[in-house]
Amino acid sequence: MMLELDQVGAQHPAARAGARAALAGVSLRLQPGEQVAVIGPSGAGKTSLLQVMACALPPSSGVLRLDGLDPWGLPRGRLQQLRGRLFLAPQVPPLPPRQRVVTSVLAGRLPAMGLLASLASLFHPSDLPAAFEALEHFDLGDKLFERVDRLSGGERQRVGLARALLAPASLWLVDEPLSALDPTRARQAMATLQRVARERDITLVASLHQVEVALACFARIVGLREGRLVFDLPAAEVSAQRLAQLYAQHEHELRGEVPPAPGLGAEALVEPVGLSCR
Repeated sequence: MMLELDQVGAQHPAARAGARAALAGVSLRLQPGEQVAVIGPSGAGKTSLLQVMACALPPSSGVLRLDGLDPWGLPRGRLQQLRGRLFLAPQVPPLPPRQRVVTSVLAGRLPAMGLLASLASLFHPSDLPAAFEALEHFDLGDKLFERVDRLSGGERQRVGLARALLAPASLWLVDEPLSALDPTRARQAMATLQRVARERDITLVASLHQVEVALACFARIVGLREGRLVFDLPAAEVSAQRLAQLYAQHEHELRGEVPPAPGLGAEALVEPVGLSCR
C-alpha cells in the first residue's frame, strides 16, 4: 500500500484546550512494500502518527492518502473497507483475558469475514492449522488453547503480532512491538514481521524505543520530536549527533547543550554490535 502524508497535523479529541498538537506538519511518502522505523523520545507523537495512518485518528490539518485515496473523504462503507486493509498492533494488544489464544489470533481475519462467520468463530475456531502456524512463527504453538490471562506480558505481545500474519492487510502499523520482549525474542519477532512483509509486499511501519534495533533492522528511519518530523533518512546516515539532538532534553536545548541519547551511548546506538534482522 502506498502511504502519503502531506503537512498532516493531528490532535486527540480528549486533549485539553491549548495542549500541544499530537502531530504538526508531518509529510511522509512510503512506497508499497517499504519498511520504515519511527523513533523519538516519549511523547514525540509516534503512536499518534500510527493512529493517523490507521485511520483511527483524523488529521486536523493536511491530507492523508492511502493508495491515492483520502480516507476521510470516502463514504462510511468505503472507509470501513479501507480500514479492513490496515492492521494496527498497539503496544498493549487488546486481547480479552478469558479468551483462548486460538480465538484471539484468528480475530486477525475478522475484517475479511461476514457477521455470521465472525460470530461463529468466537465459539468454533475455523482454521486451527492457520492459527498454529502463525503462533509457531513466534514460538507460541504450544499456547494454542491457553487462556490469554495465563500468558506473560511478552507472550501476549507476540500473540498480538501473530494476528498480523492472518490479517487481510497491505499495511502493518506496529506500535512498540518489542517493549515486553527480551533481546533474543525481540530480534526473532522483528525478523519474522519483516520477512513475511517482504514476501507479501506489505508496507510496514514500526515505532520503536530500541534505537539499536531500528538501525540494525530498517533501511529507513524517521525521527519524531514534539509531534514534528526531525529527520527522514537512510539508517546509515543517522549519526550519533542526530540521535543526541533527537533525544536531548528541553532544558539542554535551551542552554545549547547536546547530551547523549538515553540508555546506550550514542556511538553504540549508531553501530550496534552483533544485531541484525535482515
